[in-house]
Amino acid sequence: MWIGWVEFDVLLGDVHSLKEKRSVIRPLIANLSRRTAAAAAEVGAHDLHRRTAIGLSVVGADLAHVRDVLDRAERVLAEEHPEVTLLSVRRGLHSSDD
Repeated sequence: MWIGWVEFDVLLGDVHSLKEKRSVIRPLIANLSRRTAAAAAEVGAHDLHRRTAIGLSVVGADLAHVRDVLDRAERVLAEEHPEVTLLSVRRGLHSSDD
């Protein structure tokens, strides 16, 4: 079994309040989750209105599939969401044999 995770550090565009931030983040996370069939959530920078951290995780039997899902999530966020700027990406892969 393979467990993969990715954390995105994201700068939001024209957002001036936490309420506006939620209106941008909710559909973005829903799209990531739908397009990758993986669990996604806001995992950091909750009190900053122009920054967020988004985490995504996937579990699979095949390492290639797990990597593909993580790659797809990064592409979706970077290419399909011009309202955000991807500042950094951190990844992790773990085997159940670790």
